[in-house]
Amino acid sequence: MRKSGNLSALLLIYFFSWSGSAAQDYLFDFGKEQDLNALVQGKSSDENPMKWFDVNTGEDTWRFEGDELVCEGLPIGVIRSEKQYENFIMYVEWKHMEAGGNSGSFVWSSAVPGDNRLPDGVEVQMLELDWVNQNKREDGELPPIAYVHGELFGVGGVETIPDNPRGTRSKSIENRCLGKGEWNTYVVVCVDGVIKLSVNGKFVNGIRQSSQKKGYICLESEGAPIHFRNLTVTSLPPGVTSAEQIAPLLSNP
Repeated sequence: MRKSGNLSALLLIYFFSWSGSAAQDYLFDFGKEQDLNALVQGKSSDENPMKWFDVNTGEDTWRFEGDELVCEGLPIGVIRSEKQYENFIMYVEWKHMEAGGNSGSFVWSSAVPGDNRLPDGVEVQMLELDWVNQNKREDGELPPIAYVHGELFGVGGVETIPDNPRGTRSKSIENRCLGKGEWNTYVVVCVDGVIKLSVNGKFVNGIRQSSQKKGYICLESEGAPIHFRNLTVTSLPPGVTSAEQIAPLLSNP
């Protein structure tokens, strides 16, 4: 009986702590979602703004400067889209404001924080160019410059096969990223467990066979200010996706 009582108490503690962490409140609208048919037919999709929910950052982490969404970088965490996406094209422009700044986006994510406050999914890395100078290897060598932007890799148990391996990660084959204060353009094409990334007008990276291929889009706060603008998600037709390849659904208050 005593063991049973202790177990019940632990389960109650877990339930309430999980419930508190699972509460994700609506923050703001940013970017737009457009239907492929509307795009082909030249119809406007401004009536479909994307709604964003706080996972584990805070209202003070995010603000607007005109049409730009500004992330202050702290606390570390993410916001997530209202809806899950499977096959889609994401267009986004971003710029770092500090040398060596760190941020990114997660796709096909469960939007549930892990031990490091970041969720699972496939991360689309956004690092400022000076990151290599601030993060030398143990042997004193600098990481190749192409490592610092546009890496693609599964996190939180999500597995992928890299096109351009750096261990389990896939690195860009060409450095096309611009430094702090300059806008970069990412086109992220996500189809049936495959991701292809274009940086400033050229495809330079990809992964395939993602073990999770439907979930939320997240924007990351990871210690440094970053600006986002002109985010557009174009939904594509779905594929054959099994239940275990889909992130759990979250409620939207």
